Amino acid sequence: MSSLLLRALPVLSPCLVLIAGPCFAAPEHAAKTVDWPFFRGNALQTGVAGSELPEKLEVLWKFETKDAIEATAAIVGDTAYVGGTDEFLYAIDLASGKEKWKYKGAAFMAPASVQGGRVYIGDSEGTFHCVDAQTGKKIWTLTTDAEIKSGASFFDNKVLFGAYDSTLYCLDKDGKEVWKFKAQGPINGSATIVDGRTFAAGCDSSLHVIDSKKGTEILAVDLEGQAAATAAVAGDCAYVGTMTNQVLAVDWKKGEVKWKFQAEKRPQAFYASAAVTDKLVVIGSQDKRVYGLNRDTGKEAWSFLTRGKVDSSPVVVGQRVFVGSADGKLYELDLAKGTKNQEYNLDGPITASPAVGGGCLVIGTQKNTIYCLGAKKVGRGSKNGNR
Repeated sequence: MSSLLLRALPVLSPCLVLIAGPCFAAPEHAAKTVDWPFFRGNALQTGVAGSELPEKLEVLWKFETKDAIEATAAIVGDTAYVGGTDEFLYAIDLASGKEKWKYKGAAFMAPASVQGGRVYIGDSEGTFHCVDAQTGKKIWTLTTDAEIKSGASFFDNKVLFGAYDSTLYCLDKDGKEVWKFKAQGPINGSATIVDGRTFAAGCDSSLHVIDSKKGTEILAVDLEGQAAATAAVAGDCAYVGTMTNQVLAVDWKKGEVKWKFQAEKRPQAFYASAAVTDKLVVIGSQDKRVYGLNRDTGKEAWSFLTRGKVDSSPVVVGQRVFVGSADGKLYELDLAKGTKNQEYNLDGPITASPAVGGGCLVIGTQKNTIYCLGAKKVGRGSKNGNR
């Protein structure tokens, strides 16, 4: 069977599934916001920030939790929302680092999503939570049959998320089921929904196009490999890395793979999600490198070697790339050249991805710490927010 085969019926196999979004608009045309309400910052999941950052970052505050931070924060207004494996969802004042409230669930490894004054997040015991963003009070919960690592996305006043019970759920604002899309393996990535369509790619090695209103599959494209991350979308293409050591650009209109990239030396899996600009696809690999790929051709424009696996998803801020590594460093790279501008030593390995909003960068570590970096104001030192 051809790897570029376009199919009208779903082909499902028991494996990790990624939810991604279609490419109806290039990222440079996506609406910009100073907030970071979703896993990858905007509706197209491109990992491109609308908020600026100072030329030199300094640690503004550190917030200590009781266990590792694997989830990416959401930043809306003056608050950062972060789930921890210590079983709490935290709301933290962005300016001071002080705790506003915390909400008890199970271990949180999914990114928080914020919409309409509510925080949506799933936990390791399979409960999906809807929480009031101001008070931290539960509005409703839905129980699935397995853990949730997918972030929530939104379509037509509906909320979509995936669970490890092999199901993509679509709920109304009251938490009532609208439809379910059943796969044959865990759903891990966050959803991107554009113009009534949702794209899903995963361990069945297919990119599925799903009708967002009905939850039915429209078509599928063979990827020749399993995927574990959320795809970024731009123009007519979805960009996604796979566990078979490749990055692919999929032209969803033509139903074919436009290009594939694989490192020449010791290629390893891509678990991080890509950031996409008008010229580049930037993605981290378990081979310890961050790659900048030509968006049109997939050719390597540059690569940067860290000292640990890069499962943290890069974020682009202007002409800079920010990305964490398992070596415990947050790196700032030049977007065009891939050279290092700065590095920031944090207290442990980083698997969470940066969130950028309100002029700040928020990221957690495996050593139980949430960091906020930005421009330090005169007369204000670093603060530990929960002391």
